[in-house]
Amino acid sequence: MANHKSALKRIRSNETRRVRNKYQHKTTRNAIKRLRELTDKKEAEALLPSVVSMLDKLAKNNVIHANKAANLKSGLTKHVAAI
Repeated sequence: MANHKSALKRIRSNETRRVRNKYQHKTTRNAIKRLRELTDKKEAEALLPSVVSMLDKLAKNNVIHANKAANLKSGLTKHVAAI
């Protein structure tokens, strides 16, 4: 167990961040799955900007690697264009 006040605070803040990151990552993964399942081009084009925004936020906060976000965005954009 931590002995210093700052270490106790670090434990609390790490847990808060971990839970928030997990929630945002899972929500983004679900949005990506939903986008890949769509067959209507208009719906997919409407959902794409929000998914791209979610990926950018995850990459900015180092929840996922920037290259992974770019790879996913590229693949999703191609998918929507091909519908």
